[in-house]
Amino acid sequence: MFRSFRFYRLEDEWPSDEAELAARLETVAFAPCGPFSEQSAGFEAPSGVEGDPLFRRVAGAVLLRLRRQVRLLPAAAINEALPERIAEYEARMGREASRKERRQLRDEVYGELLPRSLLRSDRLHALVLERERLLVIDASVPARAEQVLDRLRDALGTLKVQPLTFRDPIGALLARILLGDGPRELRLGRECRLNDPASARSIVQWTDMDLSDDEPRTLLQNGLRLLRLGVEFEELFSGVVDQEGVWRKLKWPDVGAADVGDEDPLARLDTETTLLAGAVRRLVSLLERVLGTAAS
Repeated sequence: MFRSFRFYRLEDEWPSDEAELAARLETVAFAPCGPFSEQSAGFEAPSGVEGDPLFRRVAGAVLLRLRRQVRLLPAAAINEALPERIAEYEARMGREASRKERRQLRDEVYGELLPRSLLRSDRLHALVLERERLLVIDASVPARAEQVLDRLRDALGTLKVQPLTFRDPIGALLARILLGDGPRELRLGRECRLNDPASARSIVQWTDMDLSDDEPRTLLQNGLRLLRLGVEFEELFSGVVDQEGVWRKLKWPDVGAADVGDEDPLARLDTETTLLAGAVRRLVSLLERVLGTAAS
């Protein structure tokens, strides 16, 4: 299941034909880093099985998984090898190396060490709700979400998206929830972050605490700005929501695990994707009802 939500509205048509989508994603399929490549990124099968399709469509949703691989070459490794290389060069040339030559020698050391460096991979999931024209990326940091968007644009040729917005700001809804006036589907969680608008560094935070106490509400009413708030959505999931509507620290009940079992990973993946898509649809529908639909 996702650990965070970052929502986008699709403005371009999403390929409805599975063969077309598969062919386009194949053009940006993951390939391991070459010996002289610092990083590589591309889509891989959400099932985790090599050779499976690069997407999984279930319940009107398309699940994607981006894999990014980077080479880990610490600067300390270069700095340790560089003095010896400079000393050899100066002994051979009979003079001190210039600044430009030192940079060139550093590049040589880097090029020699890079193919022997360790590799590390991380993965990002994305979910496309086709009928709702929504894209949800499991990334709390914008730069991470852009990695998915960039590769999708490479695959599809173009992909116009906009962050999901509503007529009224998310921050107003978060304030209502903290003050006890939110919709019944959104309950107050156990995390809150406020700051003084006059000083960005002046932050008050509660973590894993009962927020029914008067202190956070009083501070909000006295002019502090609400940055993040723990929220529970029905019985589906909980997380921490910021002013942009990004959800972090998502926690899910272990629904469906006992029924599906560990012996059928694809069935479990489909179950989780169906539950995820349903939860996102219900959340966005509620937000549109409470906050209003943004003008197109």
